Amino acid sequence: MAWFRKEKKPKEAVEKQTAIPEGLWVKCDECKEIVYRKEVEANLSVCPKCGYHFRLSATERFEMLFDNGKYKEFANDIHSCDPLEFRDTKRYRDRLRVYEQRVGKGDAVLCAEGKLEGVSIVICAMEYAFMGGSMGSVVGEKIATAIERCVDKKEPLIIVSCSGGARMQEGILSLMQMAKISAGLARLGSAGLPFISVLTDPTTGGVTASYAMLGDLNIAEPKALIGFAGPRVIEQTIRQTLPEGFQRAEFLVEHGMVDLITPRAEMKGALGRFLTIFRGN
Repeated sequence: MAWFRKEKKPKEAVEKQTAIPEGLWVKCDECKEIVYRKEVEANLSVCPKCGYHFRLSATERFEMLFDNGKYKEFANDIHSCDPLEFRDTKRYRDRLRVYEQRVGKGDAVLCAEGKLEGVSIVICAMEYAFMGGSMGSVVGEKIATAIERCVDKKEPLIIVSCSGGARMQEGILSLMQMAKISAGLARLGSAGLPFISVLTDPTTGGVTASYAMLGDLNIAEPKALIGFAGPRVIEQTIRQTLPEGFQRAEFLVEHGMVDLITPRAEMKGALGRFLTIFRGN
């Protein structure tokens, strides 16, 4: 009968009304809340619900720390090669090519100079999106170059660590960077120039075992995972249950391994004050 006929399809109408563009929302890894992405970005990529600190790219770190977001990158012409001709499921050189195209960066650290709270400074920021921020020969060479620039120009150094550790595809050549950078930092200290280490989630492996913990001041973001081997590996090795919060920034501060914890929104101001103290002004 005609008066039972439906001219429109309710299902299609509902679908049209509830269609939501992708990327508007983000799920917090800590509280599991669904948060409006722009609200998170306006809050320096910190969850407004629970304070969880999302990872930042190296470029975002620079924009956050340098005055007016102005800086000049250097040492961008250094790229990894494949001296060991390493291959697992694919060749190392092919992996590097994929990451360079995906991330748009040549390796897992960026170096730049500019001003922070009016102080001329060099900042190295690790790029976790590039092979988990792993440290290989290029990372070591770029940080060593940054240290030399600091010594030549009498400027302090900040390294923002975010890394899974040394890059296994380069074997001993990667592990050598631990000593190389540590020796460079010793020269920086002998020149009377400060080095501030900022540890973010995660800072692990050979990075933690070398320069990340060698700062004149070691500052961590809240709840950052900081350690050498991961908690699961340690538990399996010693066959004991680790304390709650083990290897998190709060645990390390309590046990004297890190100097202080500073939320992201307060990081630039805190770094500026510490630089002023180190300069004796």
